Amino acid sequence: MLFLYLAFLPDFFFQADVKVKALIALVIIQILWIGRVFPLAHSSILLMLILAFHFFSYEETLSYIASDIVWLMFSTFFISKAFIDTGLASRVALSMLKLSKGSGKALILLSYILMFVLAILIPSNVGKASLVVSVFDGLLTSLKKIKDVQNLGRALFIGVTYLTPISGAFVATGASSTIYAYGILRELTPNLNYINWIYYFGVPILLFTLLLWLIFLILYPPENIEKHYIMHIINNRIKELGRISYSEKKILFIIGLTVSLWATQPIHHFSIPLIGLLGAALTFSPFIGVWSWEKARESVDWDMILFFAATIMVSQMLIRTGTIEMIAQFFMNHIQLESSVLVLFILICSIAFIRLIFVNVLGYLTIVLPLAITIGQSLSDISPLIISMSVFLMGVPGFLLITQSPVHLIAFSYRYFTERDLLRVGSISMAAWILIVFCSAILYW
Repeated sequence: MLFLYLAFLPDFFFQADVKVKALIALVIIQILWIGRVFPLAHSSILLMLILAFHFFSYEETLSYIASDIVWLMFSTFFISKAFIDTGLASRVALSMLKLSKGSGKALILLSYILMFVLAILIPSNVGKASLVVSVFDGLLTSLKKIKDVQNLGRALFIGVTYLTPISGAFVATGASSTIYAYGILRELTPNLNYINWIYYFGVPILLFTLLLWLIFLILYPPENIEKHYIMHIINNRIKELGRISYSEKKILFIIGLTVSLWATQPIHHFSIPLIGLLGAALTFSPFIGVWSWEKARESVDWDMILFFAATIMVSQMLIRTGTIEMIAQFFMNHIQLESSVLVLFILICSIAFIRLIFVNVLGYLTIVLPLAITIGQSLSDISPLIISMSVFLMGVPGFLLITQSPVHLIAFSYRYFTERDLLRVGSISMAAWILIVFCSAILYW
């Protein structure tokens, strides 16, 4: 990295074109992010220095930290952590699983639906995954005392690895990568809001969820377990939580108010980030709050805040230097197809396979989303919005390798599935996801 920096950026040896400098800066930061050379915050500060010295002014670089999308992410840390800390998250998860009435097939389907409920309430993929797998592990540990539940474990834990990021795309505030995508797509259409987002993305996501459930029923049918025993375990877990507390009621009100204001944004016209900040402030306000500011501030992942701001800086660097336009032109020149539909299909497949080497979804989207917009602007019969939506959905999940996201590693650590299981289900699921996204772009969007 030091060699690349000294050779190309400071103009010590020759004056490189600004696009070349931007590509070198991109390579440097991806090495830092993918290789985890330093903590995310450390790498992000190094990026800020590179941008301030060679691309933007220092004041302009700092202005990206004040972006409303960055503050939306800041707010979601408070709301989601309060939801988990009060115990309401575990209560909601167990209450959802109780609706299965002890049926293994219904339990799998409801566990998948649970991911969408939690996506509205916990805008963190790692937070959702950690909560859900701990609940699943407790349930399966009890069931293993009477019967082998290997197939049920595969369906629940592999399902978590796929549906945690996909459900995070269900609502505009569902994950850090979705918040970033919302900020990008909002620039393409002024009418994009909380409800429209669900309208656009809900159909393909829910369709895939149903297909994934059917795939597991065919490949790994759940074991026959007495329904009353499953219900007994779930009921005991709920009893351990006790009666719903005053703090749980208060955070339920705060989240209900926040989500309601997000959903009615077209009526009152307050921005989604502003409403998010209101919800965050309520969690530590007197009387209505559930904790003090001293405790609340510990819930903020400041490294992630700096990293999130840095991803916005990277995308703006690539756009403003013309680097994205150059990459898009290179892509279009090597495809040379008259059909925009075929270009879209090749782009979707390319995004899915390149995603194999990227652990950080947010860092990946900073490259491919601006690229998708530029490619879409060069096509005559498909809008940049549709191209960008397709690329966003394809770039979110990782299907084949446990190294594709922290969520994969969390679920895999419980040892309910093997890498071969993931590859077997993932190859079918990835093909289904590509087909669903492509058909959504052509037939639905």
